Amino acid sequence: MNKFLELLNSKEIIILDGAMGTMLFSLGLKTGESPELWNDIHPEYIGDIHQKYIDAGAQIIITNSFGGTNYRLKRYNLENRVYELNKKAAQIAKAEADKARKLVAVGGSVGPLGELLKPYGKIEYDEAKSAFAEQAKGLADGCIDVFWIETMGDLNEVNAAIEGIRSVSDLPISVTMSFDTHGKTMMGVTPTKAADFLAKHDVNAIGGNCGRGPVELISAIKEMHELNLQIPLVAKTNAGLPKMIDQQIVYDGTPEIMKDYALKVREAGARLIGACCGSTPDHIRAINETINN
Repeated sequence: MNKFLELLNSKEIIILDGAMGTMLFSLGLKTGESPELWNDIHPEYIGDIHQKYIDAGAQIIITNSFGGTNYRLKRYNLENRVYELNKKAAQIAKAEADKARKLVAVGGSVGPLGELLKPYGKIEYDEAKSAFAEQAKGLADGCIDVFWIETMGDLNEVNAAIEGIRSVSDLPISVTMSFDTHGKTMMGVTPTKAADFLAKHDVNAIGGNCGRGPVELISAIKEMHELNLQIPLVAKTNAGLPKMIDQQIVYDGTPEIMKDYALKVREAGARLIGACCGSTPDHIRAINETINN
């Protein structure tokens, strides 16, 4: 059985990993550098991050491929390496998951294109669909267990991502939106509208990630849960709010705060619980200990 589906079928709370970007910056990634290129030049660093999250309790680890479409990679003149860098991202994560002494699934991170689709931007729908399909092919061939569409704000872009993925793979799909603008996405999508839309599509889990911290994400999950859609809900909050300290972005959410978040978001209806920007293995360890003790 697919590892992700096996975890879902357990009916237990599933612990997710935390931030990748935050960890990479702590290891020396510079602003203006491609995180995805590190799958090629520093695979040992990426593998070590995955391993640390597994050791902290994560049952699903997410690949270092958030910006893995040609639209984002072209910022670094890497648009011709989409397939290669995504496949490597998946292979690195799979190697760590396979070494684990427990069941660990690999989610293939698929982030937004970084540019708006028409009529708000310049990207045609079919162009977006093709870009997501290209990324998905690399992730699938690297043997992920689930496509992890995340930090989305536009349902049309989500639809393009789902259709692009489905054109190359029948693996499970999870979708999370970022409710970071007064409880809505930047495109004005409410948690209720997102859940109602996504429940009609071929996806296996839905929810929220990133955003403005635990309070708003807990509220979004509660709204989704109240629809009683019978689909597992995902919660990956940022570790509090970002602050600029000594010219570096620092998040104010401590591991202790994440313990409280874990309990409240579980009560709100989430079954898959982890963290996003600003989080570390210490945050995931706190979540795991709280949920499983």
